[in-house]
Amino acid sequence: MSRDAEVIVLARWSDEVMEPLTQDDPERTWRGRFVPIAGHWGYEFGWALEFEKMRARKGLLRHLESLPWPHPHTVQVLLRDQDDDCFGLWMFQEGRLVEVTIPRTERFHQPAPPNEDFEPDPGMLLRTDQNTALPEQTPEPRRDTRSPW
Repeated sequence: MSRDAEVIVLARWSDEVMEPLTQDDPERTWRGRFVPIAGHWGYEFGWALEFEKMRARKGLLRHLESLPWPHPHTVQVLLRDQDDDCFGLWMFQEGRLVEVTIPRTERFHQPAPPNEDFEPDPGMLLRTDQNTALPEQTPEPRRDTRSPW
């Protein structure tokens, strides 16, 4: 299934950690490779990746969690799915990458699919301050608990 998404990883002093992720690796559960983002003086301070298929991103957050970050408190993962109004922010909390609530936004979820033959849906991160009609939120017990990332 086609579904565009962008990922940006920001992390201080993490060139060595991210270097293997700038290469293709058929052993990973997710597909693609990060491209370094260099600053004005040539130092890499972030890495970007684009996905065009939902299956290609499965396991990305779990993989990033498993890496030996020299300063995990500086790691910020920005994710934007094609239906999102803006990037969502994931940061380490108790050793896990979790989505951090951004003011004036809300993630709206679809009901869980009938079985696991369907890919998990990330929902939509929407701005709540735009004076536009927002979808009805799916109650938490009816949401898919699998990570789309």
